[in-house]
Amino acid sequence: MHEDIIHFIWKHKPALFNGLTCQPGGKVEVISPGNHNFDSGPDFFNAKVKIDNTIWAGNVEIHVKSSDWNRHGHNKDEAYNNVILHVVAVNDMPVSNANGDPVTTLEIPYPHDLEWELQRLVATESWIPCAKDIGKVNPISIQMWLTSLCIQRLEQKTDQVQNLVTEYNGSWEEAFYVSLARSFGLKINSLPFELLAKSTPLKALSKVKDNLISVEALLFGQAGLLNFSAITADDYMQELVKEYNYQQRKFQLIPIPGHLWKFMRLRPNAFPTIRLSQFARLIHNSAGLFSQCMEAGTLSDYVEILRVISSSYWNNHYTFGKVTEGKKKLLGENAIKTIILNTIVPFMFTYGKVRGNEVLKDKSLNLLEELPPESNSIVKGFESIGIKADNSFFSQALVQLKNQYCDKRKCLFCQIGTSVLLKKVEKT
Repeated sequence: MHEDIIHFIWKHKPALFNGLTCQPGGKVEVISPGNHNFDSGPDFFNAKVKIDNTIWAGNVEIHVKSSDWNRHGHNKDEAYNNVILHVVAVNDMPVSNANGDPVTTLEIPYPHDLEWELQRLVATESWIPCAKDIGKVNPISIQMWLTSLCIQRLEQKTDQVQNLVTEYNGSWEEAFYVSLARSFGLKINSLPFELLAKSTPLKALSKVKDNLISVEALLFGQAGLLNFSAITADDYMQELVKEYNYQQRKFQLIPIPGHLWKFMRLRPNAFPTIRLSQFARLIHNSAGLFSQCMEAGTLSDYVEILRVISSSYWNNHYTFGKVTEGKKKLLGENAIKTIILNTIVPFMFTYGKVRGNEVLKDKSLNLLEELPPESNSIVKGFESIGIKADNSFFSQALVQLKNQYCDKRKCLFCQIGTSVLLKKVEKT
């Protein structure tokens, strides 16, 4: 027997309990099961039940056995004094609240058929548990659930953003700069880019931002990539070293190890040297990046801000000192959209939430709807079973669904899983 199973049946099939008799009391009619609470406190808030001729409004607590009430310490916890009904599978003892008042207990028949169907569902070796059944679920229900999941994912990212802002003593600019740097590294070099930003204060870059070579020198030097022989260094390399040595002493900076950067299995246009030069250009062009990105209006505005080109040296270089065929290095469209998705949207949503600015929150959601869907194994996997994401709003929802529900076999808490399970139980 599992408590989650009783939660599920109380939430989705409360009419099954109508006519049962509680102790002490009389026959029960469930008017509303209440709102499921996933935090501390009673399991369901604001429930409404009719016992004999009296209507009760309050909270509901659920256990496998009634003795679990005392085992969990609810008999001494005033937060449980407003529980109007204690729902259990086994009523093995009467219980009281912290005031000493008896708690009305309803013993229900345990839904073994539901538990059996759940075990069969989560034991499947399919890519997701309901892969064979999801096509039978109402598409509108799926759409509504995915909408909720995207917001859920943004709320999780909100916690990460707020933690980063707290780390920088409430500075949204500093936190945004660090997150932006991490996004510039994409997946392969996200960590060294983040470490670079944390080792290179934004205030130092702000003081030299009008001079592109100074910004590049600070970033390449702090990245640990200026450790080469003066004999083999070309004019640009020598200028970077000279400028960095001066700025390093001035700001008392300690570089990160250069070996952290990964070049292997990357397209040359994505080499960290190219990305660093493009990041330097973004800093050089900006006049308060955070404010600029919060105030921009449309997707095209953000693309314009982020469509940066590396400095002229990199037109015929991918690494220091090695000349290649001439080609301008512009930050690509896919990289730009990844940066918008991973940094600008979460910061905009969080800033809007913290400031009580619904316009900003809505703008972040609109950006997701304008962005094309991500191309990854999760999005492709769902498409193979008939669930297609038309934009990043829904591809983010699918990532949340797969990572937080399917992989963790939390079918009882998933609206798609709920629909599948209820259909199976109704057939038995």
